[in-house]
Amino acid sequence: MAYFSDTQDTPAKRGFVPPQNDDERRLMRRVEELCRVAQSRGIPRYTGFLSDREQSLAQAACNKAGCDCIRFWGGFEGAERKVLCIEPPDAWQEEPLAYLQFAAYGDKVPTHRDYLGSILGLGLERTCVGDLLADPERGDMFYAVVLADKQAFINAELTSAGHCTVHTECVDALPAHLLRSGERALQEATVPSLRADAVLAVMMHTSRTRAAEYIAAGRVEINHLPLKAAHETAYAEDIFTVRGVGRFKLAAIGGKSRKDRLFISFYQY
Repeated sequence: MAYFSDTQDTPAKRGFVPPQNDDERRLMRRVEELCRVAQSRGIPRYTGFLSDREQSLAQAACNKAGCDCIRFWGGFEGAERKVLCIEPPDAWQEEPLAYLQFAAYGDKVPTHRDYLGSILGLGLERTCVGDLLADPERGDMFYAVVLADKQAFINAELTSAGHCTVHTECVDALPAHLLRSGERALQEATVPSLRADAVLAVMMHTSRTRAAEYIAAGRVEINHLPLKAAHETAYAEDIFTVRGVGRFKLAAIGGKSRKDRLFISFYQY
């Protein structure tokens, strides 16, 4: 990212935010227990799919348990939802993830929401399903990353999504062209400050007043936690979720322009 300042300190990142509710505390206790079992018995242990906020909590729990034989894996590089894999050295490694291909037959092609709703409608929890990806070369086709032990069940039971009949098939991997198309376009802009409303306004291509209204209405989260005030500071790698609009990531913060504005780069999911 280009900038005019001669010097620029490394931008601060948001520090760890402790668990905010009982669900988050339970997640951390469960991860700590999985770490203890994996290390004491020398066997791998896995969670379900975690959001980026849950991944942060899981990492903290692993640190607290003194467990460093871990990795987060979502089935492909750049996945948003990932499984925590706790794999002691020399332990037999399982493959926690599997892939499904969906081909729709009907006039209105199912959306991401349609497929997710249909999968969860089978009685599965959200932690069983990772990212859902549309095929850019086939408008009638979607792919899903799922827990390996749920692949056969979903393959047998999922026959429709939205208003379409769906043919479901187990596949060994995601097609290469799908992963290439997943690269997001990085955008650059300048902001007067790192206030959340100023950053959000630029990312949404709207006014600062409008961005503040979204925040005041409780429609904005940062890293899956409610954004309580427009004046809160945004940090590098923050993920903004705006209900009804989409998600944005503040990828990097640069130096200042000649007009004393900050350079930022971001992308929209």
